[in-house]
Amino acid sequence: MEATPRVTYEDWEKWYFRIARELGFNTEKDERAAEKLNSLLKNKGVEDALETLASLFTGKCAIVYGCGPSLERNIKEIKRVGLEETCLNVAADGATTALLKEGIIPNLIVTDLDGRFEDILYASSRGSIVAVHAHGDNIHLLENVNLLEGPVIGTTQVKPVGCLRNFFGFTDGDRAVFISEAMGSHTILLAGFDLGGRVSRFSKPEYKNDALAPPLKKKKLKYAKLLLEWLAQNTNALLVNVTGSGEIIRGIRNLKWVYR
Repeated sequence: MEATPRVTYEDWEKWYFRIARELGFNTEKDERAAEKLNSLLKNKGVEDALETLASLFTGKCAIVYGCGPSLERNIKEIKRVGLEETCLNVAADGATTALLKEGIIPNLIVTDLDGRFEDILYASSRGSIVAVHAHGDNIHLLENVNLLEGPVIGTTQVKPVGCLRNFFGFTDGDRAVFISEAMGSHTILLAGFDLGGRVSRFSKPEYKNDALAPPLKKKKLKYAKLLLEWLAQNTNALLVNVTGSGEIIRGIRNLKWVYR
């Protein structure tokens, strides 16, 4: 179903424990979160959703939308040339809101459920597949999967249990890239992946404007960048960053929009 990985869970585990140590995450809570999400999804048809996802993504181009300050500009640039109609659209959590604002229903939403949940609910009711991620800090939000109407899959950052999958990746944004690659996309475009010191107003529901990234968020974005560089070294997919600003992601070619 998924593409054969060029990296293993053991490779990922080294990253995971490094991140957990540096950011002070409780690995046992991550495991408890995985157990809870697995129990919530056991009758949700996860295998069918994974099959649908793989058939949808295999051999296709995907655009993954992160929540950097360039997000809104990038969406307009993408719409100007019609890429949103020829590629699959993958929203990293709060980017769902920005896409809906522009009339785009994401094919896939990758979320740990701290984005604007009513927009994720709406997109789910319109057919978006939702990849819900379990970790130690969102155990209290996991019950919300029962409200989703469309197909749901579950992800974890620890050893998978039951119906859950670990596609690797740490933030919603880089995890969305890892999932797109695992599902067989031959080309993955990164939009809204500034990965710097600022985040867009779509990053958190309480944000009214773009804002400085808090210290913990900066560390998370640092690891998102490092993990994307790791993926770039271990995939046959073409990765292209169309953000046009922000951090350089080594191994991923940059494309800046040219207006004529």
